[in-house]
Amino acid sequence: MTASDTRRYDVVIVGGGHNALVAAAYLARAGRRVVVIERSDAVGGAAVSERPWAGVDARLSRYSYLVSLLPQKIIDDLELRIDLRRRRYSSYTPDPHDPTRGILVDTQDAAATAASFVRTLGETGEAERFAAFGERLAPLGRAVFPTMTGPLPTADEVRESVGDDELWTALTERPLGDLLRSALDSDLARGIALTDGLIGTFASSDDPSLAQNRCFLYHVIGGETGHWDVPVGGMGAVAAELERAARDAGAEIVTGTDVISISPDGDVHTMTDRSEVYHGTLVLSGVGRAVLDDLLTAGGSPASAAEAPEGAQVKVNMLLSRLPRLRDSSVTPEAAFSGTFHVNETMTQLDAAYVAASGGLIPEPLPVEIYCHSLTDPSILGDDLRASGAQTLTMFGLQVPHRLIDDTDPVAAGARLLAAAQQSLDSVLAEPLRDCIFRAPDGRLCIEARTTSDLERSLNMVGGDIFHGGLSWPWLAAPATTPAARWGVSTPHSRVLLCGSSAQRGGAVSGIGGQNAAMAALEILEG
Repeated sequence: MTASDTRRYDVVIVGGGHNALVAAAYLARAGRRVVVIERSDAVGGAAVSERPWAGVDARLSRYSYLVSLLPQKIIDDLELRIDLRRRRYSSYTPDPHDPTRGILVDTQDAAATAASFVRTLGETGEAERFAAFGERLAPLGRAVFPTMTGPLPTADEVRESVGDDELWTALTERPLGDLLRSALDSDLARGIALTDGLIGTFASSDDPSLAQNRCFLYHVIGGETGHWDVPVGGMGAVAAELERAARDAGAEIVTGTDVISISPDGDVHTMTDRSEVYHGTLVLSGVGRAVLDDLLTAGGSPASAAEAPEGAQVKVNMLLSRLPRLRDSSVTPEAAFSGTFHVNETMTQLDAAYVAASGGLIPEPLPVEIYCHSLTDPSILGDDLRASGAQTLTMFGLQVPHRLIDDTDPVAAGARLLAAAQQSLDSVLAEPLRDCIFRAPDGRLCIEARTTSDLERSLNMVGGDIFHGGLSWPWLAAPATTPAARWGVSTPHSRVLLCGSSAQRGGAVSGIGGQNAAMAALEILEG
């Protein structure tokens, strides 16, 4: 290919996930020539809405499904028209030893929350301890979240801003289990808190790696409050709005195009029906670090020694003809399913599941979390489905690392995990879940499992890791000297930056990795 055949840009972005679209919108608005290259026929990555069942008018957030870390600054900067709704009920957690009782956390009624603690645990103190624990964590959100869209602060700066040295030490130096045991007395309440440290993360409460601590931090700082919001229209509406913002700003978006190699000097080689080269003064990687390593190796750069990523979850999507009845008659299904419904997630059960999976077994019972999107946002269902009382349901199984199903038949693995998830949920229901599952016109049950293997195959997430690798603390040990390092988007190559979940402050649907990469890129281009 001659030099004239090469398309030249200020920035070439590889991968078209939501972070890539954020980066493209910022860069194009700053007057830079930017192109996004996506292998699929549509952009959005894991932040998409799809209709999994033919003839059924239900648009499910098939992969990512809640928003907590998207800063208002990004929404305002890019003039995004996104409607995020707050859920009234934070969580419902039935007692696995007696599912006729459970804890319902009502964000609008502290007295009702306290009463559910008393009804379930038989004493008043744990409700007070749970509320106090939440209040103690609040400074983390106020101190950390506002820094997420600026250059990385140092650990000392964040520690001073938090203002609680004991909490800081407990969170950043000792396993999360220690903090939970000191703050809460009941296995049930400890489990409610611990789940925030295990989403997509394979760890025990006392894991010395502190992977669970880092995951926990990201879950409790979102929006400075830790609340998780529902995107109206589903995740596809978020991706569509980001695509609109990028295109309106002048970014070029190329879909259905495979990137086959990246060179450290900015050449991005692609292949569709013919090979093409896109050259960027800078290249931003919206793909996972492991995928980027492979592309750089194909481009002549040595592979890094980064640890292979590994996801640890199974996601079950379903459409119900109606919500199932609970064994706990004191809580309505509408309240229980509109927040995060924890099943078999006491701290003891979560740690036992980790031990089982470490030994190569699917945990029994499988810890699962359930949520009904359509209770908060009925718009994802067609008129006839809404009128019939149908509801979506998302079930998220924890402590199922990719190693359990890697190199096995993916269909059989999905069936095993789906059966384990259904069995776990059935343990707290007054009727079998199967009796409530909607049937498509062809007679099929509207239920599917998306395993780590499915994510690896359909979204190119190595190991099915939704974070593209382990989460990092959102601060530096000492001040950085380069724009890429200051913004947490550096790679070993000065002209290649991270802009997706592999960035230092990546993970979840936040746009932070994309915004950070755009800011670093602008500093470099303008320097």
